[in-house]
Amino acid sequence: MDDTKHRRICRKCLTRDMDQTEYFENLHAYIQNLDEEIKVNEEIYEERLTLCKECDLLADGMCRACGCFVELRAALNKNACPYDKWASHIPV
Repeated sequence: MDDTKHRRICRKCLTRDMDQTEYFENLHAYIQNLDEEIKVNEEIYEERLTLCKECDLLADGMCRACGCFVELRAALNKNACPYDKWASHIPV
């Protein structure tokens, strides 16, 4: 069976090789294309990002507590803030 149709083709393997605009476009496209079952709804997503924007640990879109890109972390149901700032924003 030829599984090449099901493999993703990596255009660039390292983020340092990508220009910043292309990298963030890829990140946002990735978030938008996540399965709906694993994502939070838009309201919770925006609430989480609002909390992150108020946090002193946010730097250039990354959390200095855990090293994640907050936009990706905030999009997933299973994720939480390492400092429990999203405690009231976790889907039940």
